[in-house]
Amino acid sequence: MMKIYKLNKAQESRGAIQRLQTSMRHLFIRGGYKPLGMSGEAMIEALLTLNPEIYGSIADEEKVELGGLLYVYQRLPIGIEQARFVKLVAREGFESSSFEPIVPSKRRRNCYRIDSEQMYIEMTRGRSDIYDVLTHLTFMYVEAEKIRKNGLDSKDRPTRAWKVVAEIVEQMQKGEAYDEEVGYTYLSTLLGRNYDETVAACRNFAKAEGVNSLFEIAYWLGIRSMEEYFDDNDREIAFSSSLRELVGHHIHGEYWANQIKGHLAERGLIDKEIHVISANLHSVMNSLYAFAAIKDSKKYESLEDLAEVLSQSSGKAKRKTVMDYALKNGMTVLHDPSRTNISVQIVDLDKVDKKKLPAEIKEQDLEGKVLIVMDYAFGEQAYETMDELLKPYKIDDKKKLLNMRSVNIMGKAGILTGTKGDIMIPTAHVFEGSADNYVFDNHLDVADLQDPLLETFVGPMITVLGTSLQNKDILRYFLRSSWGAVGLEMEGAHYLKAIQAASKIRHSVGADIVVRNAYYASDNPLETGSTLASGSLGLDGVKPTYLITLAFLNGIFGK
Repeated sequence: MMKIYKLNKAQESRGAIQRLQTSMRHLFIRGGYKPLGMSGEAMIEALLTLNPEIYGSIADEEKVELGGLLYVYQRLPIGIEQARFVKLVAREGFESSSFEPIVPSKRRRNCYRIDSEQMYIEMTRGRSDIYDVLTHLTFMYVEAEKIRKNGLDSKDRPTRAWKVVAEIVEQMQKGEAYDEEVGYTYLSTLLGRNYDETVAACRNFAKAEGVNSLFEIAYWLGIRSMEEYFDDNDREIAFSSSLRELVGHHIHGEYWANQIKGHLAERGLIDKEIHVISANLHSVMNSLYAFAAIKDSKKYESLEDLAEVLSQSSGKAKRKTVMDYALKNGMTVLHDPSRTNISVQIVDLDKVDKKKLPAEIKEQDLEGKVLIVMDYAFGEQAYETMDELLKPYKIDDKKKLLNMRSVNIMGKAGILTGTKGDIMIPTAHVFEGSADNYVFDNHLDVADLQDPLLETFVGPMITVLGTSLQNKDILRYFLRSSWGAVGLEMEGAHYLKAIQAASKIRHSVGADIVVRNAYYASDNPLETGSTLASGSLGLDGVKPTYLITLAFLNGIFGK
């Protein structure tokens, strides 16, 4: 008798991810869908099966997931809860209109409130960004349904809790005072949470930048759900024809890369030795210029001590001093060319004063070298930008190969074996959901990143389709199976795909191009309370950030 095979939880979760991705790709091609229609329900079902860690209690039928909501609303435009129609668009000229751009605090993208019911979200970062937004919206609609159910009685009549919260929102809009404790009490009923949880969440939302109050969000999520439930006023998500046409064709990446190469040519840097660093836009600048720019820098024992001061809100004046000095001593900034949301610093190292570098920079061969420091890419966008950057530059219809000597990739990642702040050194990147894997010679090792307060882990890393699409079952599989993964991130395989194509197939860069790659742990998704939704690293991120930055610079400045 044939044995009936039952899938384990990791296999069920991987199937749910594949269904989600397939559904999103299909709906994108189709041009739109209703979140609570047949297509939307299939996505909701897959998301509930997956039960991602970052969305916490999404699978609970009554409890609204508060940490996940805050995470989502910091990455979506303020007021999105009021919109009945959401449209994802390409860069289509709205920046020239009278609509005021709305930029989410944690995800730089232009959004536009068209009217009381319509919101446009501009997408220039590729498919990964589109999938990310759709996943967040799906989660938002799941929580909206909970609020509606909690706000109605068994006969579908509004409860007292709903009526009181509606009155409070009206008072808030008029600028009138209301009794907070009474409000928290009734709001907790709508959220399916206890009083303490509700108070803490309301305060977290109040502290967050670019987010409406939890009272307003709960009310509007509930009212839009009720309008659809009682009056068939369906919520809808659509994709513009321009967006569907442009995605996957490197339109933004090509323009972005050509702007950089054109700037190198204008400054006479095009023939110099070029080193690319994908990282934040402060650690390299501070490493090269902070000790020279700040008058009292000698009182700081290390670059890390100075960096901590610069990272605090009280360090704003000092940050400006460093920026002003850098701009006068070899650094120029290209602010988000082509609306990729990836700004760039170009540093002519011949103009950097070697005598004023921090003691941690031991190698000092700076002559004839240029740094291209690019801000973090997002998912698949990493392939688009790096692929275009490594291509030859066309001058008067002639192709000019650039002297690209190294690509240095730093990122934040989820760690599977350590804690927040620890470091991961990849030996390979495995692309989730496919057989693609990228083994490479990483020119970093544990000796380059030693610190008594941090642990360093070496091994394969998983490049995931989205950080919001992971659960413990899948992550434990990657950790405990023969993959032996140490962490997960979203860009590594995409970067290596571009680098290996350029060096081994197209020969637009040398086959000996050096790759350095390291990540610091922004979260541990296997630990409750340590997911991305639990908040940023804050000052704890300074040490690993500068440790990796200095390893890059010492490698680049070596002979």
